[in-house]
Amino acid sequence: MTEQLQSANKPAIKADGLTKSFPGVRAVEALSFDVRAGEIFGLVGPDGAGKTTTLRMLAGIMPPDAGKATVAGFDVVRDPEGAKHALSYMPQRFGLYDDLTVDENIRFYADLFGVKRAEREERSTELLKAAGMSEFRKRLAGKLSGGMKQKLGLVCALIHRPKVILLDEPTTGVDPVSRRDFWRILYELVAEGVAILTSTAYLDEAERCHRVALLNEGKLLFCDTPANLKARMGKGVLSVIAPEPRRLRSALEHADGISSLVLTGDGLHVVVDDAARRIPEFEARLRSANVPFDAIQQAAPTIEDLFVDAVGGGASSHA
Repeated sequence: MTEQLQSANKPAIKADGLTKSFPGVRAVEALSFDVRAGEIFGLVGPDGAGKTTTLRMLAGIMPPDAGKATVAGFDVVRDPEGAKHALSYMPQRFGLYDDLTVDENIRFYADLFGVKRAEREERSTELLKAAGMSEFRKRLAGKLSGGMKQKLGLVCALIHRPKVILLDEPTTGVDPVSRRDFWRILYELVAEGVAILTSTAYLDEAERCHRVALLNEGKLLFCDTPANLKARMGKGVLSVIAPEPRRLRSALEHADGISSLVLTGDGLHVVVDDAARRIPEFEARLRSANVPFDAIQQAAPTIEDLFVDAVGGGASSHA
């Protein structure tokens, strides 16, 4: 009983000092974190942050230069094949077969993992319904939209009921409806006690995760819950709404007190040292420069605000 309790308390994924270099670049540097059963853990950062390299090491595809990792209780450095039946790894380009139907792709992956026919039928029906794809079982995978291909990839990856799922930017380029379906499936898996590690370049998706690791240039910047990450900023955030956002940026980017500035569709999101103090200063500056604006008001910080500020965003411009 004691051994079972200790096993239950162990993280489903544990990375300890993972390090990987390629010629001329340190892709991942001494990365440590853990993921619990029944948790969605997000690796968040821009291209080149080290997300894919980390997932490939955890999947046992790529050996680290240093450090160790366990997945579902298996040491993936010493025994990369051991965790095969306990995890699923869905890379950015999942290996679907365009000339096979949806059902045939699912059957192929079920056979790889030794899933019996009755279980495959029950599981695929359940997953396709959750993905909103029940009516497409006979359609060739090559005829599916990008979002539907990603959902089919997830169905195939889940057909053998893995305990751990590694997802590499699964919603990149996916339409909003498919993205919503994708996340709904992930939350249902969490309720079943599955551990999910997903990477994304979309900072807004960090809000959907239970905990988040913010990566930049292979290094861990922060690791905590989204709420705790936003609470630790210690700075103010201003939303400046204006009809000409680019003129607005030019007028404010060199103002005192700004640590990062992000261009949005209707204005700017600005991280400042003291929100109450800077509002009247910015209003006066804009009026003096004859730059029209509708409002300057305090806003709740986002994960994007924290990340841009942490990497020295300055006058960053994000669409």
